[in-house]
Amino acid sequence: MYDPTRLAALVAVAEAGSITRAAGRLGYTAPALSQQLAKLEREAGAALLVRHHRGARLTAAGELLVKRARRVLDEMDLARHELARLTGLSGGRLRIGAFPTAGIHLLPPALSAFRRAHPDVELAVTEFEPPAGVAAVADGAVDLALTHAYQPGETEPLPVAVAAEALLTEELVLVTAPGHALADGAGRLPLGDLAGQPLISMAPWHPRRREVEAALARAGASPSVVVETPSYAVVCALASAGLGVAVVPEMVARKALTPVNVRALDPPGLRRTISVVYRVDEPNPAADTLRALLRGAFGRSGVS
Repeated sequence: MYDPTRLAALVAVAEAGSITRAAGRLGYTAPALSQQLAKLEREAGAALLVRHHRGARLTAAGELLVKRARRVLDEMDLARHELARLTGLSGGRLRIGAFPTAGIHLLPPALSAFRRAHPDVELAVTEFEPPAGVAAVADGAVDLALTHAYQPGETEPLPVAVAAEALLTEELVLVTAPGHALADGAGRLPLGDLAGQPLISMAPWHPRRREVEAALARAGASPSVVVETPSYAVVCALASAGLGVAVVPEMVARKALTPVNVRALDPPGLRRTISVVYRVDEPNPAADTLRALLRGAFGRSGVS
């Protein structure tokens, strides 16, 4: 019997193309994820991955198991939905808060699955730029919300009766215009190489980015353009136009609407963690079901 957690880890590596990137998305360290994959290979009795200098690729056995694993994980999600239906999910309204990146790229698959399983539940989605979604949950304006935090950064205490579940941790990466001098090379770029580079800044005073901006300043990057709204689409567009370089979450970089070059940074200490926040003092089967779907969707989302 294969461990579902290890199957999900294999699927994540298949979609990320790298154990390191998959570990970041799942909230593991790379060595811990490698241990899980090694155990899965022992269970399977075959090599599932081939490591190479750019990441990892599936063997024929790995391809076969990933195909089956996706079915197993989807069936487990379906079982959660059907069990939730037994608790009375036949109507009512589920109110969700989300920040733009999650609302565009990560929330729709989970909501689609929710709607298929529970078509009678009305859905309402409101956009909140973190940390406003946390306050909305605490005030009862929404039933749950997607939010994020940056590392380095201060950990903000949660209101009473509100809990948070981490769904995805991703690195912050450098984006530049195609052909930029820093675009050369496949390895990680030392943070010190940003010294003297014109930086497209996500507003140094923005509370969620303050410590990240401080780390970039210590590395010698100097703001040339300050974007006063937390719009990563604008930041990537400006970088694409050659107005400077920017440091953004990997998901944002990979899904940018304008052409940019993406490069990992060294050391990989700049991160963003996406979490779902919810109330713990009020039973809400619909919110619990969506949280389970979000775990599956985020774990298999892929940001490459």
